[in-house]
Amino acid sequence: METTQSTISTLIDKGKLFFKAVIVFVMAFFLWIPTNIIREVINEREGRQKEAIEEVSSKWAGRQTITGPILMIPYNGNAANGVTPQKKYAWFMADQLDITSSVAPQKRHRGIYDVVVYQGDVSINAKFNSIRDIKLKQLAIPEENILWSEAKLVLQISDLSRGINEEIYIKWKDSSLLCQPWAEPNNDIGDAVYASVPLKPEDANTHNEFTTKFSLHGSQQLMFSPAARETRIKMTGNWPDPSFTGIKLPETPNDADSGINVNWKYLNRTTPMVWNDQFINLQSSAMGANLIIPVDGYDKTERSVKYALLCIILTFAAFFLIETIYKRNLHLLQYGLAGCALVLFYTLLLSISEYVGFNLAYLIAGVATIGLVTWFVGSIMKSGKLATFIAFVLTVVYGYIFTIIQLQDYSLLMGSIGLFVALAIIMYFSRKLQW
Repeated sequence: METTQSTISTLIDKGKLFFKAVIVFVMAFFLWIPTNIIREVINEREGRQKEAIEEVSSKWAGRQTITGPILMIPYNGNAANGVTPQKKYAWFMADQLDITSSVAPQKRHRGIYDVVVYQGDVSINAKFNSIRDIKLKQLAIPEENILWSEAKLVLQISDLSRGINEEIYIKWKDSSLLCQPWAEPNNDIGDAVYASVPLKPEDANTHNEFTTKFSLHGSQQLMFSPAARETRIKMTGNWPDPSFTGIKLPETPNDADSGINVNWKYLNRTTPMVWNDQFINLQSSAMGANLIIPVDGYDKTERSVKYALLCIILTFAAFFLIETIYKRNLHLLQYGLAGCALVLFYTLLLSISEYVGFNLAYLIAGVATIGLVTWFVGSIMKSGKLATFIAFVLTVVYGYIFTIIQLQDYSLLMGSIGLFVALAIIMYFSRKLQW
């Protein structure tokens, strides 16, 4: 009879243990649900940051793409049936274009957000070889129809009104030509300035060289279009972390410790050197740099939240093993309170990182959470040894997650290895459990 009662009591205890394990596992999933709300808050805060960047950019200057200068020479179309000939345009790209630019960041503030814009200095040298023998023949324009004196050099600047705060002059021979806003009805050109070039027929047989220097404001991006047969671009500056974009990457890798110091060389093999009447927009083939100082705190915080369920399950597994192996009972409410502390870690991380950066915020939130849970468990179990063990487990878990976040390229490998090791440890200690 006593043996039967003992057996029944053992079965009841094992049933309670299994039932509690199931409840703890389900509780971990319920605690994981609020982390999805935290991810929505992260996205909202990141959206506000982007709005702040766009607002400051709209008042300073936006992305800048510079194209040209391109030589435009008007001509009279052929008259028919006594109708006055219509004026048309011939467009000539330079044979060689040398661009030198330097950029320097400037910090602006919008609420709690720091927005970085830039000021740049640009120098352009455009060389045009003889246009009479080859280029004009390609267009089949009678020379007597060409209006040499109305020639213009056109320079496109994508955010001209806010980005340029000084007069732009183009030097040609001994003249300094003042640029004016482009006002001709051509929707393909967009924001641009031009300089009237008093060409003469004899200038079409010679080498013509134009140079210009100017400063501009911009934000987020600086690009240059290859408006020549051969384009060479040099970009320098004290920008800490540029990313290069466009139709082609720089010729040599950029040394991250020196800011920006790169060169491009581009040989045009896709766009004709001369075209008739219709303007060809070259901005789609631009190259340059994204000039954004990365603020990846939101991205890293969101990635850390993705590991919330893993953190909760591993912590609860440690609680459960301690409870069953050392015969120290923890109430389900106490599991829940400890789990809430683990969830609040991410709200602390998000809010603190907006002021001190992700790494320091992770340290502060981690120390606060580990300290709170360790004190809570130690007070309940009346054991400094077990409290120290919980502190060690949480430190390993948070340290492991932080390592995964930093090693983005190896996150899958590190995650797989970490999960395998965690499962092996749980399997080892669970051998003593009698289910």
